[in-house]
Amino acid sequence: MVGAHLAGQPLHHELSDRGARLVAETTTSADYRFFALRTQPPKPGLVRVATDGAAIEVEVWALGLAEFGDFVRNVPPPLAIGTLQLADGSWAPGFVCEPIALDDAADITHHGGWRAFRQAAT
Repeated sequence: MVGAHLAGQPLHHELSDRGARLVAETTTSADYRFFALRTQPPKPGLVRVATDGAAIEVEVWALGLAEFGDFVRNVPPPLAIGTLQLADGSWAPGFVCEPIALDDAADITHHGGWRAFRQAAT
């Protein structure tokens, strides 16, 4: 998880209601750009890039197969579930964003994560 589904964030209940278990608090590899999308509630968009990337704070949560399928079924565009490379080189399912949504989104990569961005915005 990278944004509104992180522990303590507005959409985290979508994980906890499905019995999710926290596996790790880490970052992505340093190959990502991070954007504030114009959605309600506010959500970020994460995109893997070839250059000028950074590590972004993430949480890895475990869900049962049926619960994961139910969760994925409810992911609204422009978000999708893809595969993220983590700091240790492993890969995990996570939120990614369709590039078209970035046209009017603010680049917030320099914050290093959603919590830091939200804290800076207040």
